[in-house]
Amino acid sequence: MALPNNDIGDETRQVLAAQAHIWNHIFNYINSMSLKCAIQLEIPDIIHSHGRPMHLSDLVEALPINNNDKAKTHDCVYRLMRILVHDGFFIQLAEEGYLLAPTSRLLLKDETMSMIPFLNLQLNPNSMDSWHSLSKWFNNVSDDSNSTPYATAHGMPFFKYAENEARFNHIFNEAMASDARLVMSVLIQNGKGLIFEGLKSLVDVGGGTGTVAKAIADAFPQINCTVFELPHVIEGLEGSKNLNFVGGDMFNSIPSANAILLKWILHDWSDEDCIKILKKCKEAIPSKENGGKVILIEIVMDQNKDDKSYVTQLFLDMLMMVNATGKERSEQEWAKLFVDAGFSDYNIKIGD
Repeated sequence: MALPNNDIGDETRQVLAAQAHIWNHIFNYINSMSLKCAIQLEIPDIIHSHGRPMHLSDLVEALPINNNDKAKTHDCVYRLMRILVHDGFFIQLAEEGYLLAPTSRLLLKDETMSMIPFLNLQLNPNSMDSWHSLSKWFNNVSDDSNSTPYATAHGMPFFKYAENEARFNHIFNEAMASDARLVMSVLIQNGKGLIFEGLKSLVDVGGGTGTVAKAIADAFPQINCTVFELPHVIEGLEGSKNLNFVGGDMFNSIPSANAILLKWILHDWSDEDCIKILKKCKEAIPSKENGGKVILIEIVMDQNKDDKSYVTQLFLDMLMMVNATGKERSEQEWAKLFVDAGFSDYNIKIGD
Protein backbone atom coordinates (compact mmCIF):
# COMPACT_ATOMS: atom_id res chain seq x y z
CA MET A 1 0.00 0.00 0.00
CA ALA A 2 1.42 3.38 -1.00
CA LEU A 3 1.56 6.01 1.72
CA PRO A 4 1.55 9.79 1.15
CA ASN A 5 4.99 11.30 1.69
CA ASN A 6 3.73 13.38 4.61
CA ASP A 7 2.59 10.20 6.43
CA ILE A 8 6.05 8.61 6.64
CA GLY A 9 9.22 9.62 8.43
CA ASP A 10 12.64 10.28 6.93
CA GLU A 11 14.00 6.86 7.93
CA THR A 12 11.08 5.02 6.34
CA ARG A 13 11.36 7.18 3.23
CA GLN A 14 15.07 6.27 2.95
CA VAL A 15 14.29 2.56 3.31
CA LEU A 16 11.66 2.70 0.59
CA ALA A 17 13.97 4.70 -1.69
CA ALA A 18 16.72 2.12 -1.08
CA GLN A 19 14.31 -0.69 -1.93
CA ALA A 20 13.30 1.02 -5.18
CA HIS A 21 16.95 1.63 -6.08
CA ILE A 22 17.87 -2.01 -5.50
CA TRP A 23 14.78 -3.32 -7.30
CA ASN A 24 15.51 -1.12 -10.32
CA HIS A 25 18.98 -2.66 -10.58
CA ILE A 26 17.72 -6.19 -10.00
CA PHE A 27 15.15 -5.75 -12.76
CA ASN A 28 17.45 -3.90 -15.19
CA TYR A 29 17.59 -7.04 -17.35
CA ILE A 30 13.92 -6.47 -18.16
CA ASN A 31 14.86 -3.37 -20.17
CA SER A 32 17.40 -5.33 -22.21
CA MET A 33 15.15 -8.33 -22.74
CA SER A 34 12.18 -6.15 -23.73
CA LEU A 35 14.36 -4.43 -26.31
CA LYS A 36 15.62 -7.79 -27.59
CA CYS A 37 12.01 -8.97 -27.95
CA ALA A 38 11.12 -5.84 -29.94
CA ILE A 39 14.05 -6.46 -32.28
CA GLN A 40 13.14 -10.12 -32.75
CA LEU A 41 9.55 -9.10 -33.58
CA GLU A 42 10.94 -6.41 -35.94
CA ILE A 43 8.82 -3.72 -34.28
CA PRO A 44 11.16 -0.83 -35.25
CA ASP A 45 11.06 -1.89 -38.91
CA ILE A 46 7.29 -2.36 -38.88
CA ILE A 47 6.68 1.13 -37.45
CA HIS A 48 9.27 2.65 -39.79
CA SER A 49 7.67 1.01 -42.85
CA HIS A 50 4.25 2.26 -41.78
CA GLY A 51 5.44 5.77 -42.60
CA ARG A 52 3.26 7.58 -40.06
CA PRO A 53 2.21 7.16 -36.40
CA MET A 54 1.05 3.57 -35.99
CA HIS A 55 -1.97 2.69 -33.87
CA LEU A 56 -1.55 -0.18 -31.44
CA SER A 57 -4.21 -2.25 -33.23
CA ASP A 58 -2.38 -1.85 -36.55
CA LEU A 59 0.90 -2.82 -34.90
CA VAL A 60 -0.62 -5.94 -33.37
CA GLU A 61 -2.03 -6.98 -36.73
CA ALA A 62 1.35 -6.46 -38.43
CA LEU A 63 3.38 -8.48 -35.92
CA PRO A 64 4.43 -12.05 -36.82
CA ILE A 65 2.71 -13.49 -33.75
CA ASN A 66 -0.20 -15.70 -32.76
CA ASN A 67 -3.18 -13.38 -32.44
CA ASN A 68 -5.95 -15.87 -31.66
CA ASP A 69 -6.76 -14.12 -28.37
CA LYS A 70 -6.92 -10.57 -29.66
CA ALA A 71 -7.70 -8.92 -26.32
CA LYS A 72 -4.79 -10.60 -24.53
CA THR A 73 -2.36 -9.96 -27.41
CA HIS A 74 -3.42 -6.31 -27.59
CA ASP A 75 -2.83 -5.90 -23.84
CA CYS A 76 0.58 -7.62 -23.88
CA VAL A 77 1.89 -5.64 -26.86
CA TYR A 78 0.67 -2.45 -25.19
CA ARG A 79 2.62 -3.30 -22.03
CA LEU A 80 5.76 -4.14 -24.03
CA MET A 81 5.50 -0.83 -25.90
CA ARG A 82 4.84 1.08 -22.68
CA ILE A 83 8.22 0.14 -21.18
CA LEU A 84 10.00 0.75 -24.49
CA VAL A 85 8.41 4.21 -24.76
CA HIS A 86 9.53 4.91 -21.21
CA ASP A 87 13.07 3.82 -22.11
CA GLY A 88 13.14 6.22 -25.05
CA PHE A 89 13.04 3.77 -27.97
CA PHE A 90 9.62 4.86 -29.24
CA ILE A 91 7.42 7.94 -29.05
CA GLN A 92 3.72 7.66 -28.29
CA LEU A 93 1.56 10.46 -29.69
CA ALA A 94 -1.57 10.15 -27.55
CA GLU A 95 -4.29 8.62 -29.74
CA GLU A 96 -2.27 8.91 -32.94
CA GLY A 97 0.01 5.96 -32.25
CA TYR A 98 3.69 5.09 -32.10
CA LEU A 99 6.68 6.61 -33.87
CA LEU A 100 10.38 5.74 -33.78
CA ALA A 101 12.49 7.79 -31.39
CA PRO A 102 15.80 9.10 -32.84
CA THR A 103 17.62 6.27 -31.03
CA SER A 104 15.64 3.65 -32.93
CA ARG A 105 17.32 4.54 -36.20
CA LEU A 106 20.13 2.26 -35.00
CA LEU A 107 17.65 -0.57 -34.44
CA LEU A 108 16.53 -0.90 -38.06
CA LYS A 109 17.88 -4.06 -39.68
CA ASP A 110 18.78 -2.36 -42.99
CA GLU A 111 20.35 0.72 -41.39
CA THR A 112 24.06 0.94 -42.24
CA MET A 113 24.96 1.65 -38.62
CA SER A 114 22.46 -0.81 -37.12
CA MET A 115 23.41 -2.04 -33.65
CA ILE A 116 21.27 -5.17 -33.85
CA PRO A 117 24.31 -7.48 -34.33
CA PHE A 118 25.90 -5.96 -31.19
CA LEU A 119 22.68 -6.62 -29.27
CA ASN A 120 22.61 -10.20 -30.57
CA LEU A 121 26.13 -10.79 -29.24
CA GLN A 122 25.73 -9.23 -25.81
CA LEU A 123 22.28 -10.70 -25.09
CA ASN A 124 23.19 -14.12 -26.47
CA PRO A 125 22.78 -16.90 -23.84
CA ASN A 126 26.45 -17.79 -24.38
CA SER A 127 27.49 -14.29 -23.33
CA MET A 128 25.05 -14.12 -20.42
CA ASP A 129 26.35 -17.37 -18.91
CA SER A 130 29.66 -15.65 -18.15
CA TRP A 131 27.96 -13.21 -15.78
CA HIS A 132 26.41 -16.07 -13.82
CA SER A 133 29.98 -17.32 -13.25
CA LEU A 134 31.39 -14.00 -12.03
CA SER A 135 31.23 -14.71 -8.28
CA LYS A 136 32.51 -18.28 -8.83
CA TRP A 137 35.47 -16.80 -10.72
CA PHE A 138 36.17 -14.33 -7.89
CA ASN A 139 36.28 -17.26 -5.46
CA ASN A 140 38.93 -18.96 -7.59
CA VAL A 141 40.95 -16.06 -9.05
CA SER A 142 44.37 -17.44 -9.86
CA ASP A 143 47.64 -16.37 -11.39
CA ASP A 144 46.54 -17.94 -14.68
CA SER A 145 46.58 -15.09 -17.18
CA ASN A 146 43.75 -16.74 -19.15
CA SER A 147 41.48 -16.99 -16.13
CA THR A 148 38.19 -15.17 -16.81
CA PRO A 149 34.54 -15.65 -15.87
CA TYR A 150 33.94 -16.55 -19.53
CA ALA A 151 36.50 -19.37 -19.33
CA THR A 152 35.00 -20.45 -16.01
CA ALA A 153 31.59 -20.76 -17.65
CA HIS A 154 32.67 -22.29 -20.96
CA GLY A 155 35.89 -24.15 -20.21
CA MET A 156 38.03 -22.04 -22.55
CA PRO A 157 38.87 -18.36 -23.23
CA PHE A 158 36.50 -16.23 -25.31
CA PHE A 159 38.58 -16.10 -28.50
CA LYS A 160 39.33 -19.83 -28.35
CA TYR A 161 35.61 -20.54 -28.08
CA ALA A 162 34.91 -18.28 -31.06
CA GLU A 163 37.59 -20.13 -33.04
CA ASN A 164 36.00 -23.50 -32.30
CA GLU A 165 32.33 -22.54 -32.68
CA ALA A 166 31.54 -21.25 -36.18
CA ARG A 167 28.07 -19.91 -35.31
CA PHE A 168 29.31 -17.90 -32.33
CA ASN A 169 32.30 -16.71 -34.37
CA HIS A 170 29.85 -15.36 -36.96
CA ILE A 171 27.78 -13.56 -34.29
CA PHE A 172 30.93 -12.01 -32.83
CA ASN A 173 32.29 -10.88 -36.22
CA GLU A 174 28.92 -9.37 -37.19
CA ALA A 175 28.81 -7.44 -33.90
CA MET A 176 32.32 -6.06 -34.40
CA ALA A 177 31.51 -5.15 -38.01
CA SER A 178 28.38 -3.24 -36.94
CA ASP A 179 30.37 -1.20 -34.43
CA ALA A 180 33.10 -0.60 -37.01
CA ARG A 181 30.58 0.77 -39.53
CA LEU A 182 29.28 3.27 -36.97
CA VAL A 183 32.73 4.36 -35.77
CA MET A 184 34.18 4.79 -39.25
CA SER A 185 31.12 6.71 -40.45
CA VAL A 186 31.52 9.13 -37.54
CA LEU A 187 35.29 9.44 -38.04
CA ILE A 188 35.20 10.09 -41.76
CA GLN A 189 32.07 12.30 -41.83
CA ASN A 190 33.34 14.51 -39.01
CA GLY A 191 36.85 15.03 -40.34
CA LYS A 192 38.51 12.75 -37.78
CA GLY A 193 39.55 10.56 -40.70
CA LEU A 194 42.30 13.10 -41.35
CA ILE A 195 44.51 10.89 -39.17
CA PHE A 196 44.82 8.68 -42.27
CA GLU A 197 45.86 11.51 -44.61
CA GLY A 198 49.29 11.14 -46.18
CA LEU A 199 49.64 7.42 -45.48
CA LYS A 200 50.71 5.04 -48.24
CA SER A 201 50.09 1.81 -46.34
CA LEU A 202 48.17 0.70 -43.26
CA VAL A 203 47.69 -2.59 -41.43
CA ASP A 204 44.49 -3.06 -39.44
CA VAL A 205 45.55 -5.50 -36.74
CA GLY A 206 42.69 -7.69 -35.53
CA GLY A 207 40.56 -6.09 -38.24
CA GLY A 208 37.89 -8.78 -38.26
CA THR A 209 36.17 -9.20 -41.61
CA GLY A 210 37.58 -5.91 -42.93
CA THR A 211 34.86 -3.34 -42.27
CA VAL A 212 37.24 -0.66 -40.97
CA ALA A 213 39.95 -1.30 -43.55
CA LYS A 214 37.40 -1.22 -46.39
CA ALA A 215 36.06 2.14 -45.19
CA ILE A 216 39.60 3.54 -45.13
CA ALA A 217 40.46 2.00 -48.50
CA ASP A 218 37.34 3.52 -50.07
CA ALA A 219 37.84 6.96 -48.52
CA PHE A 220 41.60 7.07 -49.17
CA PRO A 221 42.31 5.11 -52.38
CA GLN A 222 46.01 6.02 -52.20
CA ILE A 223 46.41 3.85 -49.06
CA ASN A 224 47.18 0.16 -49.45
CA CYS A 225 45.20 -1.42 -46.61
CA THR A 226 45.84 -4.83 -45.08
CA VAL A 227 43.57 -6.66 -42.68
CA PHE A 228 45.74 -8.76 -40.38
CA GLU A 229 43.67 -11.38 -38.58
CA LEU A 230 43.61 -14.94 -37.32
CA PRO A 231 43.21 -17.31 -40.30
CA HIS A 232 39.79 -18.67 -39.24
CA VAL A 233 38.34 -15.12 -39.15
CA ILE A 234 39.32 -14.17 -42.70
CA GLU A 235 38.88 -17.58 -44.31
CA GLY A 236 37.27 -17.16 -47.72
CA LEU A 237 37.46 -13.35 -47.77
CA GLU A 238 38.83 -11.67 -50.88
CA GLY A 239 40.49 -8.30 -51.17
CA SER A 240 40.25 -5.60 -53.81
CA LYS A 241 42.52 -3.10 -55.56
CA ASN A 242 43.92 -1.53 -52.37
CA LEU A 243 42.62 -3.96 -49.76
CA ASN A 244 44.00 -7.39 -48.89
CA PHE A 245 43.75 -9.96 -46.11
CA VAL A 246 46.69 -11.61 -44.35
CA GLY A 247 46.41 -14.34 -41.73
CA GLY A 248 48.70 -14.47 -38.73
CA ASP A 249 49.21 -13.88 -35.02
CA MET A 250 49.94 -10.37 -33.72
CA PHE A 251 51.96 -11.80 -30.85
CA ASN A 252 54.46 -13.26 -33.34
CA SER A 253 54.81 -10.56 -35.99
CA ILE A 254 52.86 -7.83 -37.79
CA PRO A 255 53.23 -6.93 -41.50
CA SER A 256 55.20 -3.74 -42.17
CA ALA A 257 53.36 -0.51 -43.07
CA ASN A 258 53.47 3.26 -42.60
CA ALA A 259 50.81 2.93 -39.91
CA ILE A 260 49.32 0.23 -37.71
CA LEU A 261 45.69 0.53 -36.65
CA LEU A 262 44.24 -1.23 -33.61
CA LYS A 263 40.54 -0.66 -33.02
CA TRP A 264 39.18 -2.14 -29.82
CA ILE A 265 42.07 -4.60 -29.60
CA LEU A 266 44.23 -3.64 -26.64
CA HIS A 267 41.30 -3.38 -24.22
CA ASP A 268 40.93 -7.17 -24.61
CA TRP A 269 44.38 -7.84 -23.19
CA SER A 270 46.39 -7.54 -19.99
CA ASP A 271 49.07 -4.85 -19.63
CA GLU A 272 51.79 -7.43 -20.28
CA ASP A 273 50.14 -8.62 -23.49
CA CYS A 274 49.46 -5.04 -24.62
CA ILE A 275 53.15 -4.22 -24.29
CA LYS A 276 54.02 -7.28 -26.41
CA ILE A 277 51.54 -6.21 -29.09
CA LEU A 278 52.70 -2.59 -29.08
CA LYS A 279 56.34 -3.70 -29.41
CA LYS A 280 55.40 -5.77 -32.48
CA CYS A 281 53.64 -2.69 -33.87
CA LYS A 282 56.75 -0.58 -33.29
CA GLU A 283 58.85 -3.12 -35.17
CA ALA A 284 56.44 -2.98 -38.14
CA ILE A 285 56.52 0.79 -38.79
CA PRO A 286 59.19 3.32 -39.82
CA SER A 287 60.53 5.76 -37.26
CA LYS A 288 58.41 8.73 -36.22
CA GLU A 289 60.68 11.00 -38.26
CA ASN A 290 59.87 8.90 -41.34
CA GLY A 291 56.12 9.05 -40.78
CA GLY A 292 55.53 5.84 -38.86
CA LYS A 293 52.67 5.76 -36.36
CA VAL A 294 50.37 3.48 -34.41
CA ILE A 295 46.70 4.52 -34.35
CA LEU A 296 44.50 3.27 -31.52
CA ILE A 297 40.72 3.58 -31.36
CA GLU A 298 39.94 2.92 -27.72
CA ILE A 299 38.11 4.30 -24.70
CA VAL A 300 39.93 6.69 -22.36
CA MET A 301 38.45 6.13 -18.93
CA ASP A 302 37.62 8.90 -16.45
CA GLN A 303 36.95 11.49 -19.15
CA ASN A 304 33.78 13.52 -18.50
CA LYS A 305 32.50 11.56 -15.49
CA ASP A 306 29.31 13.63 -15.51
CA ASP A 307 28.53 12.56 -19.07
CA LYS A 308 26.11 9.69 -19.78
CA SER A 309 28.89 7.92 -21.69
CA TYR A 310 30.80 7.37 -18.43
CA VAL A 311 28.27 4.70 -17.46
CA THR A 312 28.99 3.03 -20.81
CA GLN A 313 32.70 3.11 -19.99
CA LEU A 314 32.05 1.38 -16.66
CA PHE A 315 29.89 -1.26 -18.37
CA LEU A 316 32.54 -1.95 -21.02
CA ASP A 317 35.29 -2.20 -18.42
CA MET A 318 33.30 -4.88 -16.59
CA LEU A 319 32.65 -6.60 -19.93
CA MET A 320 36.42 -6.79 -20.52
CA MET A 321 36.95 -8.29 -17.07
CA VAL A 322 34.27 -10.92 -17.64
CA ASN A 323 34.95 -11.93 -21.26
CA ALA A 324 38.65 -11.20 -21.67
CA THR A 325 41.79 -10.46 -19.66
CA GLY A 326 41.82 -6.74 -20.41
CA LYS A 327 40.33 -3.50 -19.16
CA GLU A 328 39.35 0.01 -20.18
CA ARG A 329 42.21 2.38 -19.31
CA SER A 330 42.71 5.97 -18.15
CA GLU A 331 45.09 8.31 -19.94
CA GLN A 332 47.73 7.63 -17.28
CA GLU A 333 47.40 3.88 -17.80
CA TRP A 334 47.64 4.27 -21.58
CA ALA A 335 50.71 6.50 -21.23
CA LYS A 336 52.49 3.88 -19.11
CA LEU A 337 51.82 1.19 -21.72
CA PHE A 338 53.26 3.40 -24.47
CA VAL A 339 56.41 4.18 -22.49
CA ASP A 340 56.91 0.55 -21.46
CA ALA A 341 56.57 -0.50 -25.13
CA GLY A 342 59.29 1.95 -26.16
CA PHE A 343 57.27 4.86 -27.61
CA SER A 344 58.50 8.38 -26.84
CA ASP A 345 55.18 10.27 -27.03
CA TYR A 346 51.49 10.06 -27.84
CA ASN A 347 48.56 12.25 -28.77
CA ILE A 348 44.95 11.67 -27.68
CA LYS A 349 42.02 12.97 -29.71
CA ILE A 350 38.81 12.71 -27.72
CA GLY A 351 35.70 11.99 -29.78
CA ASP A 352 32.89 14.54 -29.66
